[in-house]
Amino acid sequence: MLRPKAVAPLPPPVPDPPRPKPPSTSAAPASGAPSDAEVRRELAQALGVKASADLTHVAELTPSGLAAAPPAAPDAVDAVIRAGNRVAHAPYVYGGGHGRFIDTAYDCSGSLSFALASAHLVGTTMDSSSLARWGRPGPGKWITVYANAGHAFMVVAGLRFDTSGRAGPRGSRWQPALRSVSGFTVRHPAGL
Repeated sequence: MLRPKAVAPLPPPVPDPPRPKPPSTSAAPASGAPSDAEVRRELAQALGVKASADLTHVAELTPSGLAAAPPAAPDAVDAVIRAGNRVAHAPYVYGGGHGRFIDTAYDCSGSLSFALASAHLVGTTMDSSSLARWGRPGPGKWITVYANAGHAFMVVAGLRFDTSGRAGPRGSRWQPALRSVSGFTVRHPAGL
């Protein structure tokens, strides 16, 4: 008789990476120090973002594959990132996270439902087809959900949260690189 494969329980919450504080603008720069514009330009180049991007709005990806909310993130975005960290390394199983938020493994839409529910952006678990109709049309300022009948992922403060990322070098749903969004409906939570 074959025994079902044991599935590890959902790991306990991981310690959140420290949330950076916005820089103080009251102190005068030291003589010979680079200007704020020069620092922003160099940081943007190092992070691979547009020089005009406000880096206080870009989440950080740690070496362990967890996300750190940017300093300017609203509380709801911080909550989504913290919840995403809870399931970032959780096992994948088709249908995981459906019917209940707490599960031993999560699929794409189960992962998104878990993270979005932590900020009270959804009240029930949703499949990818439902996420394709959820929220408001178009991209959001902080959170954008991409969904179709077969898959769903989201970008939160510039980081992609996607089950397809688990095969990457960090083994995490959080990924710095975007992917093709062809064939996906683009949605966002109101106000975010």
